[in-house]
Amino acid sequence: MLQGIQKFLKDEVFHAVRIGSEIRKIMGDFLRKKGFVEIAPVIISPITDPLAHPIFNGEISYYGNKYYLTRSMIFHKQIALLSFEKIFCFSPNIRLEMADKSQTGRHLIEFTQLDLEVRYAGREEVMKLAEEMLVEILKEIKMKCGDELELLEREIAIPSIPFKRISFEEAYEEYGAEYEEVLSKEAEQPFWIVDFPKWKREFYDREYEDKPGYLADMDLIYPEGYGEALSGGEREYKLDRILHRIEEKNDDIRKYSFYIEIAKHGLHPSAGFGIGIERLIRYICGLKSVEQATLFPKLPGKYCI
Repeated sequence: MLQGIQKFLKDEVFHAVRIGSEIRKIMGDFLRKKGFVEIAPVIISPITDPLAHPIFNGEISYYGNKYYLTRSMIFHKQIALLSFEKIFCFSPNIRLEMADKSQTGRHLIEFTQLDLEVRYAGREEVMKLAEEMLVEILKEIKMKCGDELELLEREIAIPSIPFKRISFEEAYEEYGAEYEEVLSKEAEQPFWIVDFPKWKREFYDREYEDKPGYLADMDLIYPEGYGEALSGGEREYKLDRILHRIEEKNDDIRKYSFYIEIAKHGLHPSAGFGIGIERLIRYICGLKSVEQATLFPKLPGKYCI
């Protein structure tokens, strides 16, 4: 068994980890040049991303107080913008997915997300930022990690900006529930899916005033069947709209008491996104599964070191 592990670590995982280290450096350097401040990650909190699909809660009790393992830093990003204009964080996320997600090749229950948020930004600004950052990463990795890419037998194509866009409504009407998988397999370059309906997303994404029921949000999708790269959009920041959206979701407002109390004193308009590091490594390296992108992968439904 040990020999098998050692051989495995010398192959795809070894090269993926080296490339992943360089990716993190490129991302951090790129954002600092744009005026971003890196903040420390939040590991446990009374509030975390509710997510729009079923998972195990990841609750812990400490001296009678309930905490959640961080699913994403969405609320903390908004709060951080009370002090800073632009922030980013390499945020460890724990999402205890159902066991059926172990077969997708895209899901881990423990992963790192580059989370960023920009005060007074709109969706267009952060989409442009994401495109520029991805192109920068691909160019730098192609130049600096040529030996690793050659050993992985992976050719990197540099996409042209701006990326193609397709509305969720159009994608869903043409391809049904499997729209993302179908479109990703057909695509040769990354592309955007935009304007998701409220039922598809969480309460914190901003609903259009002139297009009720739809949100100013977006997903970036990798080509070649690699699926979702990042998710983000503009945020609800007005207290009445936040409360209304929580009620629409039939969620318990008490779960967000810390967040709501801060929103009473005022949050800034903002936009941002989170991009999964392991999925990015998988795409760049051409790996079969995201578990090959990290040394100690935690797979849904599995007992892992």
